[in-house]
Order: sequence, then C-alpha cells, then structure tokens
Amino acid sequence: MKLPPPIEKAAGKLAELPSIGPRQAIRLAFHLVGEGRQNIRDLALSIAELGKMKSCERCFFMHENSGPLCEICADPHRAQNTIMIVEKETDLISLESTGKFSGRYFIAGEMPNTGLIEEWQKLRLQSLKSFIQKPAPEGSGGAVEEIILAFNPTSAGDFQASFFAKELGPLAKKLSRLGRGLPTGGEIEFADGETLGSALEGRRQ
Repeated sequence: MKLPPPIEKAAGKLAELPSIGPRQAIRLAFHLVGEGRQNIRDLALSIAELGKMKSCERCFFMHENSGPLCEICADPHRAQNTIMIVEKETDLISLESTGKFSGRYFIAGEMPNTGLIEEWQKLRLQSLKSFIQKPAPEGSGGAVEEIILAFNPTSAGDFQASFFAKELGPLAKKLSRLGRGLPTGGEIEFADGETLGSALEGRRQ
C-alpha cells in the first residue's frame, strides 16, 4: 500500500533520527497527524527554534547565548585546571546533573570509522589540545591538574579512552577514568545520578 505523500516524507525524515527505524517512523508520523494541527504547528515551531542553536567554540556543547561560549565555559567560577572529556552532549548533561563536578568539559564526539580517523584526529584532537592548553593555570608548565576520560565502559569507549590517554598524557599532571559504579557495557546518559556520582568520586588512574 502506498503511503500518503506527507506521511511518507515525514517518516523519511524521522527515520534519519538515532534509534528510529522505518516502521517506528511511520507510526510516529501517523501519531502526529492524530494529535491535530495545533500540536503539529507547536512541534514545527519547536524544531525551528533549534536552528538558533550554535556550537560552543571551546567545548562544542550546543547553546543559544549571544557570545561564542556556552554557559559552562563562560562561567568564571568553574575550575579551569580540571577537564572532563565526554563523547556526546547527553553524557555531559547527565554528569553535570550530579552536581559533583565543577570543572570544564569537552565533547569529543564519536570516533569515526577507521578510514576517517586520520582526518578526525587532525580536527577534533587539535581542537581538544588547544582547549586544554589555552587557559592553562600560571606556573603549570602548560599542563592542567587532571583530565578525566568519561567514556562509556564499552569496547568502543575503552578504545577511545586509550587513544586520548596516549595523546593527552603529556598535557595533564593526572589522567583518570570514571570509577566503579557504571556497569560494563552500560551508557553514561542512561545511568542514574547516584551511580554517576559514585563513578566520579571513585575515578581511577
């Protein structure tokens, strides 16, 4: 059966979202139609507002401030000599919500397939090194006190952590990873605040 063109077009766009398959996208499209025109308009306006967001020039977190920095990077009260590296924005949000970290963040992004790693290294890694070194405390010799590698306890996360540990070791007096509390194979963004707080407090070198 051929779908109505508006449903087919909307489902095609929805299917491009993470974790949304073609069948689920079609169900969502029909659900939106059933919600009525006003709800569709409200959703469209909310999505349009996302176009105003921009990436922080330091940590890559999304924001809508008038300046180039997100609220965290623009906060002079944050500890400048401690940096936590996360894979994605939702990891940052989950860790920040624990209230147990007052340093700076950097969103590394997902490491690409092998064929694109060299290009990714040049762009993201250079940005990260510049981010770490630029506001280094006086008398630190260019090294920050601690870099926390906050990656998921999965094989991909372990690989990413090993890569950054090798590249960033000389730039920090201490390198650490989140401690016990996060189950192997789990994801940071889905962990509860108590678990994340324990992992932060129990981080290891």
